[in-house]
Amino acid sequence: MMLDEDKAIQENETETDQASKGAQKTRKKTTKVKKDARQDTDTDTDTDTDTQKSAPSNTLNQKEKNTSEQVLNQKEIDSLLGSAKKNMGEDSGIYSIINSNMVSYERLPMLEVVFDRLVRVLSTSLRNFTSDNVEVSLDSMQSLRFGEYLEAIDMPTMIGVFKAEEWDNYGLLIINSDLIYSIIDVLLGGRKGKNTSKTESRPYTTIERNLVERLFHVILNDLSAAFDPLSSVTFKYERLETNPRFTAIARPANASIMAKLRIEMEHRGGEIDLILPYATLEPVRETLLQMFMGEKFGQDPIWENHLATELLSTNIKMDVILDEFSIPFGQATEWKKGSFLSLETISGAPVTLRCGHVDLYTGHIGQKNAKLAVKIKDKVKRNENIPNN
Repeated sequence: MMLDEDKAIQENETETDQASKGAQKTRKKTTKVKKDARQDTDTDTDTDTDTQKSAPSNTLNQKEKNTSEQVLNQKEIDSLLGSAKKNMGEDSGIYSIINSNMVSYERLPMLEVVFDRLVRVLSTSLRNFTSDNVEVSLDSMQSLRFGEYLEAIDMPTMIGVFKAEEWDNYGLLIINSDLIYSIIDVLLGGRKGKNTSKTESRPYTTIERNLVERLFHVILNDLSAAFDPLSSVTFKYERLETNPRFTAIARPANASIMAKLRIEMEHRGGEIDLILPYATLEPVRETLLQMFMGEKFGQDPIWENHLATELLSTNIKMDVILDEFSIPFGQATEWKKGSFLSLETISGAPVTLRCGHVDLYTGHIGQKNAKLAVKIKDKVKRNENIPNN
């Protein structure tokens, strides 16, 4: 009995040991699985972190790439600013926006007519002034800012400041050095056809200034004559300047009209610039806006005499009005041959002589050489005559 109990106890202990060893193996496997799971989790976390770190870098690279693609080249920048066409004399891009408030001289049709008239009149005046063959032409006419023109004036030069008396504003006449020396050479007896070389930059002498002032007076007198058919104005010479800084007759940003005249005198000559701010032309702006319908350059006595002769020999039709009255239209339709019209005019009453719709004279009916005649008594005054339409 004792042996059987001992074997049973030993078997039980063996089974218990085996069970405890199995539990330990199970715990080890569980721990290993947990460690593997933790490693996998750490790996996934590292992968996500790397992905998050690389994402901003990719975004920055993409932005830099897009920025590099959006950068304009020099040609596109010039096109945007308009500097490419500005060099060719045209405005575009930002320059066109800046100059959009500039008024073009083409909006003043009569102004070009005035300058054309000035060219013709000035040609005759300069021939008499220089006793030489002078040709005057209008090179260009454009609108520009007053300050931009002053900055572009070539030195040395003479600038005449004049005032439009009736318009109460100012303008400028600029004569370049080539024309100055050409005029001086001609007035002082220089040879015809000789090319006048441009002298060094120096102050002008008193004699040169006085001679050029005479030229200014000639040009301003002709400019007044050119404007006379549109508006009576006197351009009065104020002073002579050689420095553009002392000729600020308008604000730098104000718009002005610049007319460039070319003077040629047998291989000599130069240019004259006429500057008229728009403020100066404002009193006659409505007149300058009109379309050109004709011009008057003075009286032609031959044509006037011929027209007067033809008018005096023209035949006209005169009507003698005995009486006038009104009747219904229906009564007039009943008239027939032999009908009598009763006039309210008494015998010896005055009658009216009419040409067309205009009453000219009053008179009395009589007889002369067995024919009816009218003796004119008075002339009808125009303010009392109302035409009958």
